[in-house]
Amino acid sequence: MNSILLTQYDGAILGPIARVLGWIMNGIFWILDKIGIPNIGLAIIFFTIVIYLLLLPLTIRQQKFSKLNARMNPELQAINKKYGGKKDNDSMMAMQQETQAVYAKYGVSPSGSCVTLLIQMPILFALYRVFMNVPAYVNQVKQAFYPLVEKLSQTAGSAEYLKDTSNIQQAAMYAKQFSNEAFLAGNAEYIQNTYIDVLYKASTAEWNALAEHFPSLSQDVKNTMEMLSHYNNFLGLNMGNSPSYMLHEALAAGAYLMVVGALMIPILSAVTQWLNVKLMPQPETQKDNSQQSSMEQSMKMMNNIMPIMSAFFCYTLPAGMGLYWVAGSVVRSIQQVAINKYIDRLDIDELIKKNVAKRDAKLRKKGIDPEKLNRNATMNTRNVTPTPKQLAKVRAEAMTQEQKDEAMRKATEYYNKNAAKPGSLAAKANMVRDYNERNTKK
Repeated sequence: MNSILLTQYDGAILGPIARVLGWIMNGIFWILDKIGIPNIGLAIIFFTIVIYLLLLPLTIRQQKFSKLNARMNPELQAINKKYGGKKDNDSMMAMQQETQAVYAKYGVSPSGSCVTLLIQMPILFALYRVFMNVPAYVNQVKQAFYPLVEKLSQTAGSAEYLKDTSNIQQAAMYAKQFSNEAFLAGNAEYIQNTYIDVLYKASTAEWNALAEHFPSLSQDVKNTMEMLSHYNNFLGLNMGNSPSYMLHEALAAGAYLMVVGALMIPILSAVTQWLNVKLMPQPETQKDNSQQSSMEQSMKMMNNIMPIMSAFFCYTLPAGMGLYWVAGSVVRSIQQVAINKYIDRLDIDELIKKNVAKRDAKLRKKGIDPEKLNRNATMNTRNVTPTPKQLAKVRAEAMTQEQKDEAMRKATEYYNKNAAKPGSLAAKANMVRDYNERNTKK
């Protein structure tokens, strides 16, 4: 009856990622349940460790790229300086080819540093979908709502009560589900999933109000609340609620200890994010390159802003998301210490040789001669296909003085024969010269 999870996010891109992450989360929770500690907070922490272990090869690759980038950056700057201000096509082509040659030499791609980020961003957004609606992905959490939702769906006025935002504040986000054809047609499974969506977002006060409004279900409501508290609370915090919501609820109830707990996740997120930034390898400052210096300043500013942004996001998003962020920062910090030691022991020259060898092997498989490609790639402006004027200049520089005198004599002779106008003094002089030359030969 509960095999189809209609509440899962079905987006074209993030939907499949969310389902995979949900499957991992469900497996971790199942293991925790088997050892007697079924808890969403613990599941998120172990889930974070699994995800970052899977991403570890990409993280190491990114750190290697940063190390190699520091080595090849002076060469790239020298190329930029060499062709600075040159906008002609030949210079631009030569600059591009020499830049590609440097990247080929170090065996890296210009987009190498973006790979990890591009992979992590969809995972982060998909995680938001999972943590926003844990019962849709973790079967045992969903089972905690039974038999309450079965009885509630058969109780008159339950749908009207649940979709009323004055009863459950966050019910508005599921308004479309109450008007869906499956809901209106009486599809029991769809109705029960909709009820679970709404009830998962209900606060403690809203759960108590539900029990008062449907007194015949008060015991079922109490049992469900206890089970969810056992599953979903981590150190007194509901992983499905945002710290901002928890803070508002705690202030209204006068629970000041809960205020501290609600603020801890955003604060820890900012602190651990700052620690991550400090542990990350910092690029060497380039004093002689204003553009590079400007980029470094922008990166430094972004690194200072990131902890603040992290705290803000964790304050407004579900606490489970914030816990993932904090756990991820801690795991990344530990990883970074280990990776820094590993990278520092690397022989960069040997790594460059291996990267070039791998790149050459790939080229040979494609039928490309890497040596020929390297020769072409290291061309400068003197090797670029010359124009006719450039060819003439090169040929003139290569001629001996005797060859130059002979070329000048022939050019003068040609001009005298062809350029003199009929009847001009030059034309008459040419006639006298030709007459004398004929008589001399005789």
